[in-house]
Formats: sequence, C-alpha cells, structure tokens
Amino acid sequence: MCSRDCCGGPGGSQKGGNTCTDKKTKGLSDTEKVIPTPQSLLNNGKIQCSLTPEELRALRVLNEDTYPYEVIQEIADFIVKGAGMRPKIGIICGSGLGSLADIIQDAKIFEYEKIPNFPVSTVEGHAGKLVVGTLEGAIVMAMQGRFHFYEGYPLAKCSMPVRVMKLCGVEYLFATNAAGGINPKYAVGDIMLMHDHVNMLGFAGNSPLQGPNDPRFGPRFPALVNSYNKDLINKAIEIGKSMGIESNMHVGVYSCLGGPTYETIAELKALRMMGVDAVGMSTVHEVITARHCDMKVFAFSLITNKCSTEYSDKKDEEATHEEVMSVAKNRQKACCELVARLVRDIHGQS
Repeated sequence: MCSRDCCGGPGGSQKGGNTCTDKKTKGLSDTEKVIPTPQSLLNNGKIQCSLTPEELRALRVLNEDTYPYEVIQEIADFIVKGAGMRPKIGIICGSGLGSLADIIQDAKIFEYEKIPNFPVSTVEGHAGKLVVGTLEGAIVMAMQGRFHFYEGYPLAKCSMPVRVMKLCGVEYLFATNAAGGINPKYAVGDIMLMHDHVNMLGFAGNSPLQGPNDPRFGPRFPALVNSYNKDLINKAIEIGKSMGIESNMHVGVYSCLGGPTYETIAELKALRMMGVDAVGMSTVHEVITARHCDMKVFAFSLITNKCSTEYSDKKDEEATHEEVMSVAKNRQKACCELVARLVRDIHGQS
C-alpha cells in the first residue's frame, strides 16, 4: 500500500518519477507484487495475514475488468461438477422475475458468493443465486440476479456469466428484464419481445468486448444484425396467442442506459425519435456477449411502468423501483408460463 504522499513526493509519479507500484514491485515475482489490499486485511497500514498464491490470483481477477478464458473455464467446470449435469438453455431473470428460477426442478443452487471468482449482485429483487436443474424436460441454468454497470462493474464483468453459460454447454440464452414503456401503445404489465436494440452505452464507447479478443469465444468484429432469433420470437407469439395474452404482447426495440437514475423527459423523447419502444439498464451487453460466442438469443421486457414524455408536476408519474417490483410480482405467472412453454418447444425439437 502507498502512503498519502507517496506518488506526490520526491520521485513520485506526479514529479515524473516512478510510481509507488513501480518502486515496490521492481524485482518481485508475480505473486509478490503489490495489489490493492482490502481494509479488512489492514492494521495500521500493515497486512494482518499472508495470502496464498491462489488467493492472490483470485483477488487480482476480481480487481480486473476482464476474465481470461482459463478462469471462466474453471468457473464453468465448478458449476457443471457441482450440478452433475450440463445445461442447454440459460436464463437471466430480470428485476422481480426471480420466480422464473423457482419453477426449475431437481435444482442445484449455487450462491454467487460461493462460486469461485464470481461477482455478487447488490440490487433488491436480485437474489444472487445460480440455479441448475430441469424445466419441461430440458436441463437449464438460471441466474437469479444479474450484474449492472451502475453497480460499478465494467460491462465485461456484467456479462461474464454469459460466457460461463457457454462453457457449461448452453446453446440458447433467454434474457428477461423489467423495462419502462416508451411506446404509447404499451401498458403496464405488457410483454415486449425484443427484436432489436439501441446500444446507448456502445455510443459512449463502452462494450463488453473491449480489449484483446479471444478467438476461442468468437470473432473480433461480430455482426449483430440478427441478434434476436426470429424463430423463437415467432414461437413466443404463438404461445402468447394460446395463453390468451396476445393483446398484451408486442414486438419492439429495447435500449439500455447506464443508470441508476431513471431517464429525463428529454432523454425519453430522444429515444422515442430513435425508434426505441422500451428502456432499461441491462440485457444489451449480455446479448452482445451471447452473440459473440454464437448462442441463440431470446429476450423480452416486462413493462413495469409507462415512461412520461411530457413535462408535468405530478409526482405519481415518476418511476420507482417499488413500482417495478410490484408489477413484476403480479405478472410472474404469465412470464413463467411463457418461458416454460418455449423451453418445452426447444427441448421437443432436440
């Protein structure tokens, strides 16, 4: 650890000399180099315990923006070995939609904090559990809780679990989310099947694929024109008709903003002019990662609030997380049935 004045002192980085890390790590092996030290390990500036090489490696991984292929393979092997089965379908449960994982049978449950090198979810409505089991005869794995950019995680870490799914054997990704409805035809409780997206975070230069590309996952420059599988969308529409919810089902364009703030009126107007129908704070980077490694993608948004595109002094027009959770809870049954029946169709074709 460096002192408060280290980098600004004589020979420090602000004076054009070496940084404290350069000085302290010169001549040291990889396992001896200085790394950020959690406060829990400090006592008056001194480390209270020594870390094994494995612990040092894990700490470095958690402090890095990207995960190397070998680390993701280790996570996948840990899950497959612990579950005793290899899933074909991966499900990411959006805010308040954790019950999608509750319908999985013969479930093996992994808490995120107990999975080696795995991040943890910090948002209400995201339980922080990975569930592996069977659904409608198919072996699936579901994330009860995802990771968001606004939690402080880089996008590569937010979507790292998608690559874990791929190395576990997953071929299909089902991504769900709670979203605000911008399209005036959408009502609270409606389901929007995503057929395209506008990547606002990408406009700002943020991508889960930033950095060196590992061809074992996919190509350097993946195409995203057909990111959302049309056959799965059409099948979902058929299922919706048979469920009697076709009037509450739409096909539209989703956009992800960074959050955690909800959107301003001006932002919502701009998004609507761009053709966006619903907006949230997730999913797009997961879809990009899934398509990069050649997974088939199906995604839908549960419309949990209507976005106001007109200026008003009414407080009840402001979006709240409590409203999102309440609507999601009330529509859990329909969402679960839609997912289960689509899984059954995929399994029936295999």
